[in-house]
Amino acid sequence: MNEVIAPGAAAPGIAGRTVAAAVGILAVANVMSNRVLPAALYVPWNFGIAVLLVVLARRAVSASELGLGEWRRGFLVGMVLVVATTGLLLLGLAMPSINKLFEDRRVDSGIPTLIYQALIRIPFGTVVLEEIAFRAVLPALVAKRFGILRGSLAASVLFGLWHVLPALNINKVNPVARDVFGSGVGGKTIAVAFAVVGTILAGLWLCLIRYRARSVLASMMGHLATNSIGFTIAWFVTRT
Repeated sequence: MNEVIAPGAAAPGIAGRTVAAAVGILAVANVMSNRVLPAALYVPWNFGIAVLLVVLARRAVSASELGLGEWRRGFLVGMVLVVATTGLLLLGLAMPSINKLFEDRRVDSGIPTLIYQALIRIPFGTVVLEEIAFRAVLPALVAKRFGILRGSLAASVLFGLWHVLPALNINKVNPVARDVFGSGVGGKTIAVAFAVVGTILAGLWLCLIRYRARSVLASMMGHLATNSIGFTIAWFVTRT
């Protein structure tokens, strides 16, 4: 007899299989975007992966379980995060012991690149995929069987591992990382471990925001503020 699935409910095993499929897709997507595809394809590739993950996850969980709703509440919470994040970044800029963290060779470019990075690449290439994957799809799928706390923890650990490839060159592009961790193999290993742990903690914080706001839009806006505003500040710092 064919199994009947109630709307918004996952049949036994479907959520688990969907998690496995989503993790496999993300593993391939990570290698492709960091090692294979040209920079020009970063945004369409990542945005397409985000759409694919949502379509895949909707077989097992509802839109509300993914945080795809409560847009007004999500926007209001997100705006609070944008203001708070901007204030913290500017405070860090004013502190000599912290502002050196903004010195990053990856932002050494012209105004067109600044606009592209802050308004296109980061929002639609980085934030959309990472928030859909690690604050919407994976937490919701794992939570279906193990609960929200374990779902958030699992998604955040995977979020940390997602940053291994991007962190491999951090010692070369950021002088503070080079000074603190060193430039050898040992220094690179420590820097990558530091990046992974840091992004795991950031992932847990963003999951908390997403669930408290009941909308992934809130965590998207907080993530966007950190990356785009941080990039913009770093861009100005490299010129002064």
